[in-house]
Amino acid sequence: MDPKEDRESWEDLEQLVEESDAAGAQAFLEQLPAGETARAVLRLDEEDQEQLLAALSPDAAASVVDELPDAQAAEMLERLEPEAAAAILRELPSDERADLLTALDERGAEQILAELDPKEAREARRLSAYAPDVAGGLMATEFLTYTERSTVASVVRDLRRRADELEDEETQYVYVVSATRTLSGVLRMRDLLLAPGRREVAEIMIPNPVTVGVDTSLRELSDVFDRHAFLGLPVVDEERRLLGVVQRADVEEAVGERSEGEYLKAQGIVGGDELRTMPIWLRSRRRLSWLTPNIALNLIAACVIAAYQDTIEAVVALAFFLPIISDMSGCSGNQAIAVSIRELSLGLVKPTELRYVWLKEIRVGIINGLALGVLISLVAWIWQGNGYLGLVVGGAMVLNTLVAVSIGGAIPLLLKRLRLDPALASGPILTTVTDMCGFFLLLSFATALLPRLTGP
Repeated sequence: MDPKEDRESWEDLEQLVEESDAAGAQAFLEQLPAGETARAVLRLDEEDQEQLLAALSPDAAASVVDELPDAQAAEMLERLEPEAAAAILRELPSDERADLLTALDERGAEQILAELDPKEAREARRLSAYAPDVAGGLMATEFLTYTERSTVASVVRDLRRRADELEDEETQYVYVVSATRTLSGVLRMRDLLLAPGRREVAEIMIPNPVTVGVDTSLRELSDVFDRHAFLGLPVVDEERRLLGVVQRADVEEAVGERSEGEYLKAQGIVGGDELRTMPIWLRSRRRLSWLTPNIALNLIAACVIAAYQDTIEAVVALAFFLPIISDMSGCSGNQAIAVSIRELSLGLVKPTELRYVWLKEIRVGIINGLALGVLISLVAWIWQGNGYLGLVVGGAMVLNTLVAVSIGGAIPLLLKRLRLDPALASGPILTTVTDMCGFFLLLSFATALLPRLTGP
């Protein structure tokens, strides 16, 4: 077998970079399958990454940068000379350019903007000012517009003339504007190509299309695309002047990134964007910022066990059920947290609706708590042959499940009201509370019935 067949793609790329073979590196990257480019580039060390981007043509370097997560792409651009970084950004779509400038530190972003022409810099600053999860932050400003009186033949001629310019753009619609530049309608490419050349575009366009404003949220954009089979949505101002276009693919990507970020935050990854190619000290510092406070929280829960040491020594079987009760209650609470965070992100509940959320959760908690309590009590009774032990364990499970779903449902709303991140802080708080309450309930019940648990 050829040894080269066992080599990883990043090893081949590394060799090409070290040999200063810019043409070979560019050809190699172009033939990589989708998704492999980011893996290959991010496995290179920082010096090779910088050398690679500097050696590639701006267009090829932009294709590489476009495949990378924004945080890593921004770091690579910051290591380049501002002029070289600006040349790469110039080749990116306007929405991607704005995302990267937002990810850069302020000083680096300004240095790169200074290298762009004034019009490009103004446009980039305008788009960067929008939040990343609203239509203004997701829209691209590359779109095709023609006036209502334009004929089909003239539009087709113009599209053919601009073929090279439009080659890399996902052009699905032509937008028709009035003499005052307000949006009149949308024209699908299919309808344009099949219409007689002498007809005016106003005759074959879709009038009064669905539009969104620059402040339309990601949730609302996703809802619109769910209801309609659109590939893009025009973004307009108060006078219905066309400002940009939001693509379906960009909205779906943003929704996926939000879900991934919330999952990582819930697991204690501060920032929600860690990759193993990041600097080790940065990764360690981020993780420790979440893990260190958890030591204190877990010590509090451990103190409850220490206070009932005599009870545990008298009924050793209790040690078997302590982690079961805390873990099962934690699972119930995490389910409540997940639903609250999702409803907050969808706008289905407000941070002030604590009573509504609690009433909804407590009903589920009663049913699930009773089911789990009966099951664990039967296990304890059959195992130890002591019905009182089953009563103690089952009762603690029922009550701690109620505590867990109550806390789990309410914590995200309270944190949101305090302007804290519910995805990051809810988990540790819930774990501490359910551990303390579960340990206390089980051990206090056992202490109260100790003669029944230790007697013949």
